[in-house]
Amino acid sequence: MLVAAGVEARGLTVPELDGIREALAAGRKPKVQFTEAAGQIAGQVGQVVGLEDPAVSEEWVVVRFGRDELPFSPGDLRMAPKGAVAPRKAPVVEPEPDPVLSGPEFLIDKPIEKPKAAPAQRRSVDEVEKGGQDVTAPAPRKAARPVKAKPSPSLTVTLAYGEGEWTVGATQGAKALAKPYVIRPAEALKMVQLIDVPGVQEAVEQILAAERAEAQQQAQRLRAELAEIEARLAELGEAGSQPS
Repeated sequence: MLVAAGVEARGLTVPELDGIREALAAGRKPKVQFTEAAGQIAGQVGQVVGLEDPAVSEEWVVVRFGRDELPFSPGDLRMAPKGAVAPRKAPVVEPEPDPVLSGPEFLIDKPIEKPKAAPAQRRSVDEVEKGGQDVTAPAPRKAARPVKAKPSPSLTVTLAYGEGEWTVGATQGAKALAKPYVIRPAEALKMVQLIDVPGVQEAVEQILAAERAEAQQQAQRLRAELAEIEARLAELGEAGSQPS
């Protein structure tokens, strides 16, 4: 991957976004630098002026760049290095009003000004040697750099085990698509079998085997307790049936 002028391709991290949110709450506008993911403005510096809801759109960091305030995704931005200067707004030059004449003006006695001659145009060496007419060649225009399309945010699906429960969650970029929710152990084993990663399936099977052994031991304890309770009920029933 090519990175423009030393601009890191990584985007804003969660701690950096938290710091930006705190700075905005304090009335400051943190400076950020556009990464390669932002296209032709990579390396430029802007100011964060607001944060929108990340659940509505993946472009939720509002940045002021020049006169514009546009939303970007965290992957398009990084914290600006020290000494970076954001572009200032160009001053608006108001046109001067036409002079107001205090009375009628007659141009009979005024000398007529001759129009100024246009500046002499540059002549090429060949035209000077051939005595040709002055012809100004148009300056070649620089080809505009194509705007690079933004890459799609990464999709992450997480299967986790902890405290005796299996959970599945999913995120896309900085947006949570599905919060971790509990699934059955059999469903977790099916997911692992689909990806067929060496070592992972064995680890899941070991966890399930340990849970199965623990459940069997607990069932045996409950059966023994149930047998004791039934024997106690039988003794109480026999004692109640004897004549007084």
